[in-house]
Amino acid sequence: MYKYLLIIGFAMVFAFTAKAQQQHVDTASVTKKDTLKKASHTAPGSFAPKIKKEKEYHPDSTHSPRKAVLHSLMIPGWGQLYNHRWWKVPIIYGGIGLLTSAVIFNERYYKQFDVLAHYYRNGVTPGVNDKYYAEWKAYTDAQVPAQNIYDALDGYRRNRDLSILGILGAWGIQTVEAYIDAKFINAYTVDNNFSMRVTPGLINQPLYAQSSLGGYIPAVKVTFTF
Repeated sequence: MYKYLLIIGFAMVFAFTAKAQQQHVDTASVTKKDTLKKASHTAPGSFAPKIKKEKEYHPDSTHSPRKAVLHSLMIPGWGQLYNHRWWKVPIIYGGIGLLTSAVIFNERYYKQFDVLAHYYRNGVTPGVNDKYYAEWKAYTDAQVPAQNIYDALDGYRRNRDLSILGILGAWGIQTVEAYIDAKFINAYTVDNNFSMRVTPGLINQPLYAQSSLGGYIPAVKVTFTF
């Protein structure tokens, strides 16, 4: 009698355990389906990972460095506009404008001291209505040596000539810059996923360069992603 009761008890325990495992499997299957469904309809802030966008390349093989050079030679900054670098144009004209103002300033005083040097060199006493009479009288009353007038004349002439050369140099530099920029645009492609990452690090020094502080020195690692 006890033997049969023991067999029936084991059978009931086995059936109950099998039922519980079946329910656990069904629950896990439903949960997995819900997770996949939620991942397929990812909403902002969900736990599912975001889908990364593939890199898109935008080559510009039709961009001509020759056109950029010709444009910059004709009008400063035109080559930069052709290269879609409009922000460089104010810098170019700012530099050329400063050099132009320097040419005008030095040319003005060069002409003045050229006339005064003529008065001093030839011992001429200008009339009241003559050019730069007031300046000549101020210098003679202050007993300014003639050599100072000659030095000022040479200084303003030198600064004027250097400013003119500076304008020509700036014109040439912006032409070369337009060519180099256009060459890179023409020769290389740029994608939409350019990024930079800065991380700290350590550099292992050679044995002969190590000090009492140790064999490592701090460093900064910069990684570019194209």
